[in-house]
Amino acid sequence: MSYWLNLTIFKMGFWLTWALIPIVVEIIPSVVSSFRILIQNMHPKNMTMPAKMPMISVLIPVHNSEKTLFNCIKSIHDSTYPKELIQVVLADNQSTDDSFQVFAHAQNIFSDMNLRLIHTEKGKAEALNAALYGAIGTYIINIDSDGVLEKNALMNMVLQFENDYDVAALTGSILPQKDLLKKHGSLLRYNEYFEYAQAFLSGRMIESNNNQLFTMSGAFSAFRKEAVMKSFLYDIDTIGEDTDMTFQIRQRMKQKVGLCANAFFFIEPINNLSELYLQRQRWQRGEVEVIHEYSQQLEMKEFFKNFMVRRLLIDHTFLFPRMIWLCASLVLLFFRYSPVMMGMSYLIIYLLYIFVELLNYICVLELLRQFPSEKKFYRKQWWVAITFPFYNFICSGIRLIGIINSMTTKSGWNSKPFSTEKKQILNIIKNDFKRNKNEEHKNE
Repeated sequence: MSYWLNLTIFKMGFWLTWALIPIVVEIIPSVVSSFRILIQNMHPKNMTMPAKMPMISVLIPVHNSEKTLFNCIKSIHDSTYPKELIQVVLADNQSTDDSFQVFAHAQNIFSDMNLRLIHTEKGKAEALNAALYGAIGTYIINIDSDGVLEKNALMNMVLQFENDYDVAALTGSILPQKDLLKKHGSLLRYNEYFEYAQAFLSGRMIESNNNQLFTMSGAFSAFRKEAVMKSFLYDIDTIGEDTDMTFQIRQRMKQKVGLCANAFFFIEPINNLSELYLQRQRWQRGEVEVIHEYSQQLEMKEFFKNFMVRRLLIDHTFLFPRMIWLCASLVLLFFRYSPVMMGMSYLIIYLLYIFVELLNYICVLELLRQFPSEKKFYRKQWWVAITFPFYNFICSGIRLIGIINSMTTKSGWNSKPFSTEKKQILNIIKNDFKRNKNEEHKNE
């Protein structure tokens, strides 16, 4: 009896304590959010068409974009928004390929568009800042040059602005292009698609409703011109310029930032794990830089009042326990913890994560009701919920590395690829091993 009591209270109690972290911090809030989204979607807001549609400016930073730029411009041309009310400004920040020739070709093909190109200093923030001064639209919309707009995206974005005068900025919904996934799909790419769908159509939906959006997507975002021109513009000293702009508008200017869930921008799927490694480290660096800039406004005692404090702790601090679980599993085996008991604990957590992903999956299906083609494709990806917890765990590890690198190395757009860092780590271990071996020989 004492043996089973010891096993249950002390050993299982230890693992139940660890299990409480993901259950309380991630799983329960996700379940609550999923049901809130489903309830809200039962009563969608009706959008009214304004008597006169406003002029809009679409800004596209261009850097070596010759392969994707034409399709990006074409998607604007094919938009349902009146072409005579669209100004398109390409901000070429020192491209070395044939991007200019693509622009010249697009000018000939789409002669009915107000399309122009300017040359700027290198850098996305520099390009956007320069383009802002030439924008004439009531609303300014930024999109990346390596994606395409859904035909109703611009119209839906403007309608949300026109029907909600409190909102100063909006982010669109980003999804990898399903046609490319059908042709060159991989487990990594399908998990990325699943992640984007849930992040924008589930996670950011709740954030937007509470005016707690952490960052607007740099790939597709929009502003009232008077709001963005009152800001400090895009920060050229951080690689998280989109997050910084979000903080400026909501934290400094005290204005509303939201999500336009039915405005889609389709990007190219990620190529491989190495590209994911660089991308997520870059995102993490940007977040850390912006949080550091605004950290004086945050106090830990405001955990329950200030969503930014909660986000900081949950999204960054709890990365460490996730990694500790993995290390602790190996160490505790030497303390005679039962592998079966530990395996069961991990299995329970894994099944809970799958349950949450399936709930989010249902929410996304409901929110894709207006887009039958996308909904049909997404419906077939239910199986990704089984692998998605592992994908999230890998991304958490990359983000943790990004945090460490942001504290130990100089900021820059391009981080070191995984192969380079792996080689450096192995060299350090090899040199330490040799040094210890030489010390042993000296002592002998």
